[in-house]
Amino acid sequence: MSGRPVKRSLTLRGHRTSVSLEDTFWRAFRDIAAERGQPINALAAEIDEGRGMDVGLASAIRVFVLAYYRDGPAGRVP
Repeated sequence: MSGRPVKRSLTLRGHRTSVSLEDTFWRAFRDIAAERGQPINALAAEIDEGRGMDVGLASAIRVFVLAYYRDGPAGRVP
């Protein structure tokens, strides 16, 4: 497991943004998007819409991934 976050670019509603996540979270995030049959940018946009203004996108993605694997696809939000 890589301990250092890796910065990658995402496009959310036509705007580029950078997100730093550990490689394990990037892999899990891509896997979830693939399971849902959607591009990773679309999933990131959903998570972005559901997060509070006081929560960073990287943190929101980590919590989403954790909830997905802890609670299953039906038990997570968005």
